[in-house]
Amino acid sequence: MLHAVQDRSVDAEAGAALHRAARVLSGGLHAIAEQLVGALAVRYPAFRTTLTADPAGVRDEVRTLLRHHVGSLLGPRPSDAEARHCAEQVGTSWAARGVPLEAVLQAFRLGGGLVWQELVNETARREPDDVHLLVHVAADVWNLVDEHCTLVAEAHRAARRRTDGRREERLHRMTAALLDGTTRIADLPEVADALGLPVEGTYAVVAVTGRPDVRALTVSVPADGPRIVWHADGDAVYGLVLVGDGTLRALARTLTGPPGAAVGIGSPVETLAAAGDARRLAEVALRACPPAGGTVLLDEHLPAALLASSPALGATLAERVLGPVLRLEPTDRDLLIDTLSSWLECDGSAQRAAHRLYCHRNTVLNRLRRLEQLTGRSLTRPTDVVELSLALTARCRLRL
Repeated sequence: MLHAVQDRSVDAEAGAALHRAARVLSGGLHAIAEQLVGALAVRYPAFRTTLTADPAGVRDEVRTLLRHHVGSLLGPRPSDAEARHCAEQVGTSWAARGVPLEAVLQAFRLGGGLVWQELVNETARREPDDVHLLVHVAADVWNLVDEHCTLVAEAHRAARRRTDGRREERLHRMTAALLDGTTRIADLPEVADALGLPVEGTYAVVAVTGRPDVRALTVSVPADGPRIVWHADGDAVYGLVLVGDGTLRALARTLTGPPGAAVGIGSPVETLAAAGDARRLAEVALRACPPAGGTVLLDEHLPAALLASSPALGATLAERVLGPVLRLEPTDRDLLIDTLSSWLECDGSAQRAAHRLYCHRNTVLNRLRRLEQLTGRSLTRPTDVVELSLALTARCRLRL
């Protein structure tokens, strides 16, 4: 019982000593604030930048946090609303200035350390016999610093989420306007800077589709691949690609989507202002993708892309050129179609086509002669070969 009474007596004396020092300290916060600002400027580059941009504002905010901290030592304890208001004021402001949360928390702890040191110094100057009493309240002081850090961290994170959300929305609108071709020329430098892209440069667009939830769509790009800005729009995802030497062919080989996804890579354009044209070219490439999905580089599939751009014209061409063949019994039809396809893929070599089809060269020639008779086209006439090739492509695209 005696020990309990003595402990309460010591705690009361320690609290009184702390309050006396804190009251004196509250009248000299300007000097402590200058000391803290100087220390922050030396230790943390983020604060140096902020201090250079707005020295008066930074000093005012530092005095605010010190005033709140010292005021919290002078009971009665401030309400949660007051504490949160101060933390939100400082945390939100420093988040808006781009000061990292880690640096903000270090600043609070450094400020707490300076205040504690001044409390000890002030007690030693005025009442040296009471310095030992401060040991009994040290834990309370540092717990208070930790509470303030928790509050300011919550405010800082909330402010960053709001800022990041607004930034993402702004970038989304900018990218949408670029890909729609509606960005004003006067706004192009600002848009390029926000996206981290040069105005003058070669660009292409990648279009990806094939899943109902495009936000869950993942596209794999090599770590050392080109710079791509992704944008979801409707049932597709678009990637604005800053093209380098050989980038598109390398991208076509390595870029993959989920199973069944179609990936179209458009032809390059010569400036960021033409991103809308690049998107339309990517959509043409997308239409040329096989029904089962895959990746199509427009420059390497122009005939298929042309036919995909006009399905009705492709169907008419396939019927006019290959109609008699397509109306054969399925076994005969597929035999002649496969032979023509292999012959074209083998650059007109009957020998290589026969090797691919596991038959004799003369068998290939006989099938091709029959196909010529049915279609009225000659495989020795270049224009007829072009028609047959396009008709075959249309037939494969349209599954005729």
